[in-house]
Amino acid sequence: MHFKLIIAFVDSDKTDNILEAAREKGATGSTIISQARGEGLEHTKTFLGLSMETPRDVLLLLVEQHLARDILESIAQAGSFEENSKEGIAFQIDVEDAVGVMHQIQALEHTVEEKI
Repeated sequence: MHFKLIIAFVDSDKTDNILEAAREKGATGSTIISQARGEGLEHTKTFLGLSMETPRDVLLLLVEQHLARDILESIAQAGSFEENSKEGIAFQIDVEDAVGVMHQIQALEHTVEEKI
């Protein structure tokens, strides 16, 4: 079984909805890194040295490759990424090898067989 790593940068108030959408499409787990900061095309504004941006979460989802595109699209839809450029981004990268995922493989075998 081969995996992809989906990385999403999202507003922290949307994290739960995005993770729920990913699970509905077959994601079996995630790691959340809270309180991330970033910039897009424009620098963020500050008031008296304090940032006025909303906190961001970084979501890491190790998913089976055949499910990855559907999960990525559901994340984009749940986060409204295409409607507003400031809502967040998500992308996937290939994973060459992974350990500690046997429990995910067992849970995904039936789902992936149906997909293929």
